[in-house]
Amino acid sequence: MPSHEILTVDAHRDLRVRTDRAPELGDDMMMALAVPSEFRKLQLDYPILFRLDLERENFTAVALFGFEAGENLFVADGRWDAGYRPLSVDIQPFLIGGRQNGFAARQIHIDMASPRIDRGEEGVRVFGQDGLATPYLERISAQLGELDAGYQDYGGFFEALRRHELIEPLTLDVKLDDGSANRLVGFHAIDEDRLRSLDAEALGELHLSGYLLPIFMAVASIGNFARLIARKKRRLLYG
Repeated sequence: MPSHEILTVDAHRDLRVRTDRAPELGDDMMMALAVPSEFRKLQLDYPILFRLDLERENFTAVALFGFEAGENLFVADGRWDAGYRPLSVDIQPFLIGGRQNGFAARQIHIDMASPRIDRGEEGVRVFGQDGLATPYLERISAQLGELDAGYQDYGGFFEALRRHELIEPLTLDVKLDDGSANRLVGFHAIDEDRLRSLDAEALGELHLSGYLLPIFMAVASIGNFARLIARKKRRLLYG
């Protein structure tokens, strides 16, 4: 179970975090949450899709890494084979905590139950011997801020997609050389026909809101399915 703590120099002065990549470190994930502000970087490597939470009736965006639970086709030999990792992946085992105990700003929390917590001497230090944040922690802090800002705009982005009827269900059948198949269901994507039919006023509204670029990036990302299927075939062939 997760064990979240507020990160402090007093409690975590000697803390080290593993930054290599492996399934046993939590990288055995088929997808990860994404925010529109990073779609431009994500679309270079991953399909960007949307999932509907039926209980809350809201959408989330995800970057896709594989075709079945626990499959990450980007992780091999201790590294992540892509130029960019989603923020929600790269910040682990850290997270943003809510405002509490009189603090006006959000605080950095850490999951002490994460397999990334290094009990030895090989991980990256979070604090230096002087008690100051290391460059690693400074980078994490900046990424947490970016991720938090992206989540704050989630509602507006998906409300705009719904208002303009730009989301449609997506089903993908992946047939492999050995005759096996994977069926991707439960996802949504941008309705390209509907996007093309929008008038200048609607496009202008989306542009002024900052949503038009991530919409086009999500559309462009669909081309990565062919590359992801190729990764799957190589994994089956070579392990």
